[in-house]
Amino acid sequence: MKGRLINYALLTRMHRPVGTLLLLWPTLWALWIAAEGMPDPLVLFVFVAGVALMRAAGCAMNDFADRHIDGHVSRTRDRPLAMGLISPTEAVGVAVVLSIIAFGLVLLMNPLTIALSVVAVLLAGTYPFMKRFHHLPQVHLGAAFGWAVPMAFAAQTGAFPPPLAWLLFVATILWATAYDTMYAMVDRPDDLKIGVKSSAILFGESDRSIIGLLQLLVLIALVLVGMQAELGMIFTLSLVAAAGLVIYQQYLIHDRDPKGCFKAFLNNNWFGAVVFAGIAMDYLVRGVL
Repeated sequence: MKGRLINYALLTRMHRPVGTLLLLWPTLWALWIAAEGMPDPLVLFVFVAGVALMRAAGCAMNDFADRHIDGHVSRTRDRPLAMGLISPTEAVGVAVVLSIIAFGLVLLMNPLTIALSVVAVLLAGTYPFMKRFHHLPQVHLGAAFGWAVPMAFAAQTGAFPPPLAWLLFVATILWATAYDTMYAMVDRPDDLKIGVKSSAILFGESDRSIIGLLQLLVLIALVLVGMQAELGMIFTLSLVAAAGLVIYQQYLIHDRDPKGCFKAFLNNNWFGAVVFAGIAMDYLVRGVL
């Protein structure tokens, strides 16, 4: 039984929390802006727990979808499902149970948030299969990760998300597309062999330039978010720091070395954290003054 639980933990990437954090940061951006720095404790708990649960469920579903692929990719061949340590039925069962628990938490929110959660489930459930149909599953991932933004606004305010929320949603899609393309660059040689589609393959030799353009658009979108939310100098300084991280990530992917690309992907956790710190500290200082 203990071994089974360990395999379930590996299936849901409990040992790799960076994926959860990449989903969490835009959620926290949205909650803090929607609440002007003071999110409702219940809403905050539901969304933080929901992020962790849905990311874990998504990992389980992703491994089910890729069960015939992961064994041929060097980075993923040691995953429990690919190694036959758990069955496909178990993987689906884990995903379903975690999703049900997450939905149970959403039921504590208002009707609008519950309605929006249906879209979240559809996006999360369909994403793992997209790499078979088109070259931009990274955009689909961005939409799945970013949908927490309008949900957070709806939960916190009880009203339909304003244009500011949708701008932040777009920024999240652009950001996720950029960092997940870095991630896809790691697997590109294996993906080409087995016929899996990705933005890294689609972009080809223009991958670094397109990633740079996406990152620039993210920063521009965040500047516009800051203007609409009337955030001040602290937030501006956080964007300057975030721009520094973007430059560092471009340095890491310059030679397209898989280790450098993966390191650049991981570094996006700090990008998200820096932006959130700027938002939170700006509201905190505003409240004190």
